Amino acid sequence: MSATLSPINSINPASAEVLARFDPFTPDEVDHALDQAEDAFIAWRERSFEERAVPMRRLAALLRERADRYGRLITLEMGKPIVEARAELEKCAWGCEHYAEHAARYLADEVITTNARRSLVAFQPLGIVLAVMPWNFPFWQVIRFAAPALMAGNAAVLKHASNVPQCALAIEEVFRDAGFPEGLLRTLLLAGSQVEPIIDDPRVRAVTLTGSSDTGSRIAQLAGRALKKTVLELGGSDPFIVLADADLGQAAKIATRARNQNTGQSCIAAKRFIAVESIATDFERRFAAEVAALQVGDPLDTQTQIGPLAREDLRETLERQVRESVGMGARVLTGGGRGDRKGWYYQPTVLADVTENMPVFKEETFGPVAAVVRVRDADEAVRVANDSAYGL
Repeated sequence: MSATLSPINSINPASAEVLARFDPFTPDEVDHALDQAEDAFIAWRERSFEERAVPMRRLAALLRERADRYGRLITLEMGKPIVEARAELEKCAWGCEHYAEHAARYLADEVITTNARRSLVAFQPLGIVLAVMPWNFPFWQVIRFAAPALMAGNAAVLKHASNVPQCALAIEEVFRDAGFPEGLLRTLLLAGSQVEPIIDDPRVRAVTLTGSSDTGSRIAQLAGRALKKTVLELGGSDPFIVLADADLGQAAKIATRARNQNTGQSCIAAKRFIAVESIATDFERRFAAEVAALQVGDPLDTQTQIGPLAREDLRETLERQVRESVGMGARVLTGGGRGDRKGWYYQPTVLADVTENMPVFKEETFGPVAAVVRVRDADEAVRVANDSAYGL
């Protein structure tokens, strides 16, 4: 391991206990992994869709068979409530089956009209795709990339988030056990500073990232410099609009689910709740009551709905966003602090009297914090909803 690189730690966010430590890959180990992936790709790209579908269907079966083991690993490593972790694995299995069944149709030649006698668009494998993936759905984020990419005939190298190294290794394991060629999907245990030379490597033909806007901007610059295809999924701050004719009881229940899945750590979660003035007080009261009733606890307990945040720095960021917003006039209806549990917990929170200049509105809040904004009417609700720098 380079002297300048720290170990990659797997830490249980419910207890702050270190579960495992790993050395980042050396340059020689990265080079060997890329050689393996390139060799695997050369043979894999020649296989038919029917042949590629065989290990993909086996992968779906293994994910279901190992749902308890992998679900527990997800929960221990990033704090997702165990019921949601198992559901994530079922979704992964479904995704594998879907692409095994439909990839041939999705990638069939497309006939187009030109001046030639016959013209078509044919979809050919690219080669090795580097995937830089996030921790919040540690299996699903990888599967939803890897299943279509491999069915299209590509190879994959995975740079997973540094706080889920055991999940990353388990993913490589289950692909191998499903019968995919050795090296077709390789996990690279890396520090962030090690990604740039991999993007520059001529064996890597494309890059995909799910992560923050700042990281996405940097990855796009690096890939663009190398003229490589890039897919980016970045941050989100989704609006949830409640109008005067809404069923407020139902709206409050749905809002609670929309905000607090995965302890609020989802880029596509509703985060800004926009209510018209005439019903805002009633909605806020119902919403706060629903959120206050959420069961916070040990994420391995099947009754738990809210677990810890995945990292300590995430909690610190959320605390700052709430603290600064309250200082600017936001009002805490429920929650608003850490609570008294060991680990990186933050209480499910609803803030009222939020305005568009506050951090909980302007920034993406990655945790169980809901910001309620009041508006005059539907037109203003749409304007406020669109007042966001985020694309999701």
